Amino acid sequence: MGVVVSLEEGRDKDSQGAAPANALEVLLRLVAEDFAKVDTEIRTRMVSDVPLIPELAGHIIASGGKRLRPVLLIAAARLCGYQGERHIRLAACVEFIHTATLLHDDVVDESALRRGRATANIVWGNQASVLVGDFLFSRSFQLMTQDGSIAVLGILSEASAIIAEGEVMQLTTANNLATTEDDYLQVIAAKTAALFAAATRVGAVVAGRPAEDELALADYGRYLGIAFQLIDDALDYQADEETLGKTVGDDFREGKITLPVVLAFAAADEAEQAFWRRCMEARDQKDGDLETALRLMRQHDTLDATVDRARHYGNMARAALSRFPDGEYRRALEGVIDFCIERAY
Repeated sequence: MGVVVSLEEGRDKDSQGAAPANALEVLLRLVAEDFAKVDTEIRTRMVSDVPLIPELAGHIIASGGKRLRPVLLIAAARLCGYQGERHIRLAACVEFIHTATLLHDDVVDESALRRGRATANIVWGNQASVLVGDFLFSRSFQLMTQDGSIAVLGILSEASAIIAEGEVMQLTTANNLATTEDDYLQVIAAKTAALFAAATRVGAVVAGRPAEDELALADYGRYLGIAFQLIDDALDYQADEETLGKTVGDDFREGKITLPVVLAFAAADEAEQAFWRRCMEARDQKDGDLETALRLMRQHDTLDATVDRARHYGNMARAALSRFPDGEYRRALEGVIDFCIERAY
């Protein structure tokens, strides 16, 4: 099964009257030729003599959205002037790591929908989802070793370990209103941002750029990943389901302690704290509780505050790109920051 990536034109008019795409689609157009090769690599590497593996893996990959992480790796490599082919295989590797974590996440979270489609654990069960996730992790390490770079292997294997640590950290914060903002930022820096940072750093490594460029691109990816997750946290309480790709309020119903809840609880009076404890820690939720949660978040401006935090990290990501010369790839990577933040509006 192929990976579906929208490269459709956007709505804003350029000087010739054409319709250039939004900021993300500009980047997707720039990397379209490379990404077609990544798609082929992904489909080839999903092949197995066990039919359930490509069937289940194809289901989750096809429902995974814009393939942002491999796109960022490609763009980072091109930003650094790379002209070879190593980034194709490594972009597929990054996508396999991400897909494996999605399969495992959906089992842990008991999720039923991902971007409007039934999750693999609902269709095939938890056991198959976990095992195919393991298969994809194994494929990713095969791709790393075939690349032959100890530096790349170190970056991506470390990221895989950090992601797993983030998942475990998230278990310790689940339904725990003692979670602080710093605690939560540590979770998402590991669970989400680590793979963004690894992907963009690898782009510099394959191009043979100095350590300073590697670290700058890792910072870009890390800060973008944090901003991306914070916007997702806000969207869970304010987006329509078509935009969100899952049921609005799922985080609330699952008792997930995300930043909007952390900030609302910190600002709450005694009665409000009792409400949050009942809903999030005791998981004793009643009809109308989601609406009450939304009212309290609006009252204490916690959704706007979450978006403000995301904007701060977006600015840090933009600053990390400042050492690179102006050009279409740098501008496109800067545009992705804007696209990420603008999803909240």
